[in-house]
Amino acid sequence: MSTASSQPSQRLEPLLFNNLASRQVVSDFSAGHLSTDGGILLLRQIDEGLGISRKLAGCFHDQRNPLFIEHSLRELVAQRLLGLAAGYEDLNDHNLLRLDPLFAVAVGKEDPLGMNRAPQDQGKALASASTLNRLELGNNKHSRCHKISADHQSIEDSLLLMGVRCSPKASREVVIDLDTTDDPLHGHQEGRFFHGFYGSYCYLPLFAFVGSVPLWAQLRTSDGDAARGAVEALKKIVAAVRKRCPKARIIVRADSGFCREEIMAWCEAQEPQVYYCLGLARNSRLLELIGEKFARVRESAILCGGVARGFTEFQYQTLKSWTRPRRVIAKAEVLQDKDNPRFIVTNLPAKGFEDKQQQCPDRFCAQKCYEDFYCARGDMENQIKQQYLDLDADRTSTHWMASNQLRLWFSAFALLIFQRLRTVALQGTQLAKATAGTIRQRLLKIGAMVTVSTRRVYVRLASAFPLQDLFVQAHRALAALAPEDG
Repeated sequence: MSTASSQPSQRLEPLLFNNLASRQVVSDFSAGHLSTDGGILLLRQIDEGLGISRKLAGCFHDQRNPLFIEHSLRELVAQRLLGLAAGYEDLNDHNLLRLDPLFAVAVGKEDPLGMNRAPQDQGKALASASTLNRLELGNNKHSRCHKISADHQSIEDSLLLMGVRCSPKASREVVIDLDTTDDPLHGHQEGRFFHGFYGSYCYLPLFAFVGSVPLWAQLRTSDGDAARGAVEALKKIVAAVRKRCPKARIIVRADSGFCREEIMAWCEAQEPQVYYCLGLARNSRLLELIGEKFARVRESAILCGGVARGFTEFQYQTLKSWTRPRRVIAKAEVLQDKDNPRFIVTNLPAKGFEDKQQQCPDRFCAQKCYEDFYCARGDMENQIKQQYLDLDADRTSTHWMASNQLRLWFSAFALLIFQRLRTVALQGTQLAKATAGTIRQRLLKIGAMVTVSTRRVYVRLASAFPLQDLFVQAHRALAALAPEDG
């Protein structure tokens, strides 16, 4: 946030505080334009270099009269994305952010002080909360007052396209993680439904990631199966990945909520085959099949302090839902006086793949497939938590699902900005694997004094900032990103 130098005269009067030994402690409001978000310049470099807000703005239709437009679509989208990235999740926050000339610079305003605006808006370079609200809600109403609408299909495609571009073209293996989570509702919203498992009225969004890169963020009602729409999503995701990485082996990884015949059958029917590794819910037949294994594990637990585990695999087919037998891996674990059986189903070969890139032939044997490969999907859950805790994906509080979906996408694009910042600028540093919240707190929240003249915008960052070397290194890495033309 910023403070402006043009304050009423009474605010320039000195404020006296308790003395510091023999020195007086005096304060006033005469410092000029200050900002707490000096690091937003790094995000601006990422956004302009990769064209994220420009591509996203191209997914909106603008029917406003050009003669009365002060904020372009790209500027509105950039303001919303960078605001989320900087930790300002509510639209009301922008009523103060619009006073910050550094944010205006980051958004791309040529008049960062807002001196050329109408008298009632002078000093406010950016759009107000009400203008951004029309950006989000305009697609739900058809009237002369609602001029901006979003093309949801184009936004979905843009997120997928920008996400898959993060994977090297020569990738030999791409793991697509699928998951869902609860998104609590804020009242009587469209699509309201009570979910028994989560014990609340909520949405049930579907996410897809490749590593830390978001590819898919689909808001859904909670009155259906967790895997609902997963095949349709996979068709688009796999096609996009194959186009980007034609030689890559594709593996789909998810928990038991996605262990459905239609998903497995679709993967098996692809050419080349799409592999999967899915959690499998336990049942009495499965527990009976590993009874002998559990007996041996219990014997080991007696000799090992009450804790032991073992792995086995077998061919298994359900009585009705599956059309064919499949490879099932079971973990038989004893934790003191508690049994902890777990199962996964996969079409990954136990002997690995016969190619030059295969570094570990037993990579997909029973134990390693479960412990090293399947359990690694927990990192994808951390990405979802990061999106919700640090980038406020749960701000789906409008009445309409369409506008809530738009807010979820804004959060996903903001996460993509941080992912690219880590990859391009922070590789090999102490923040290379940091969350968006940690990067924001340690690298972006820098005190800055902003001076705007005819020839330049001079940003003086705090001399006491502890990560100056890291900031300079990030700037040098991002300097290679030339701004993308519109």
